[in-house]
Amino acid sequence: MEVLHPLCCGLDVHKDTVVACVRRTAGGVVDEQVRTFATTTVGLLQLGDWLVERGVGIAAMESTGVYWKPVWNLLEGRLQLMLVNARDIKQAPGRKTDVKDSQWIAQLLACGLLKASFVPPPPQRELRDLTRTRASVLQDKSRVANRLQKILEDANVKLGSVASDVLGVSGRKMVRALIAGEADAAEVAELARGRLRKKIPALTEALRGNVSAHHRFMLKLHMGQIEQMEGQVAELDERIDQVMGPLARAGVELLDEVPGIDRRAAQNILAEIGWDMSRFATEGHLAAWAGLCPGNNRSAGKRGSGRMTEGNRWLKATLNQCAWAASRKKDSYFAAQHRRIAYRRGLKRATMAVAHSLLGVCWQLLKNGECYRDLGRDYFDHIDEERTRRQLVKRLEKLGYHVTVERTNQAA
Repeated sequence: MEVLHPLCCGLDVHKDTVVACVRRTAGGVVDEQVRTFATTTVGLLQLGDWLVERGVGIAAMESTGVYWKPVWNLLEGRLQLMLVNARDIKQAPGRKTDVKDSQWIAQLLACGLLKASFVPPPPQRELRDLTRTRASVLQDKSRVANRLQKILEDANVKLGSVASDVLGVSGRKMVRALIAGEADAAEVAELARGRLRKKIPALTEALRGNVSAHHRFMLKLHMGQIEQMEGQVAELDERIDQVMGPLARAGVELLDEVPGIDRRAAQNILAEIGWDMSRFATEGHLAAWAGLCPGNNRSAGKRGSGRMTEGNRWLKATLNQCAWAASRKKDSYFAAQHRRIAYRRGLKRATMAVAHSLLGVCWQLLKNGECYRDLGRDYFDHIDEERTRRQLVKRLEKLGYHVTVERTNQAA
């Protein structure tokens, strides 16, 4: 097999050690040098010096948990690095040692059989850490809010049956009153604000429970957790605004115009895909990387499962939420697309199809710097007007009507 990299290195990364194999091919003769280094800062700097001394220009490593990150951060800039998915470098059974793993990685790299994974630049990595942390904190807050609701139900306080948001302005005041020991349901119900005041009689009845000292303690504990997490989210929002550069800010402004995508979702999307679309040749490449494309499994003329790949779960979660919101935007292209596909394939497939389209729109906007222009709800009707006519006539005939269709001058 042709050797593309006559001098390269394979790195087998672990928590405490990294095994490096420098592979040199000259005149058909292969020479390998293997050495183990600690993953401390001093050890990784020694690894970098050792590779530079031997003239290594490219090295590959497996994406092992988070252990590859310090190796990448300290070696980045000193030589070309390649991060490889673990499934692409599996070797035959029976040859499993750290040394053999590093030699196998070096051999695959030398022959050009490795495909590099996308590793974003440092500014995007920082933004990604912040947005993912914010998403995790929001998930934790939802779990704690559910626990608080369970405590209220345990005390037979049916606040959630009357108020749509237990953690709204009115709901929080009522919960704090219960924590403070207020036992008069009518007094607690009077804390309602806005439209909820119309439900004071129902609130009074719902707030008549059996709140014990234990319930008050648990409610206080959960409310403290929720308020603490809200403070963390506010700090993360502020930090995200600080680390976003001009290009990222411009990208947020572009994506914010797309139906279903707000500023927070735009920040999440940019943190995952970046603002430089040159790394994705087409919007199809981006969708494949994100895991929003149908699977392609064919063998012997038969098609297997078309299930989507795992992809980027953070990006898919954000786009799924955005797609659900966009499908409810009246008179929009995405609402028409969702309705059209859901009729044949179901809601879940329709939502993921809209998510795929949203990602393609994001690629187009960031690639060309253009503002969003909606295609309209009647876009699909004009793709194949004859087919649309047949479908509508067929539906009316099923209802028992005799239909005669004549084109008007306006339609022509």
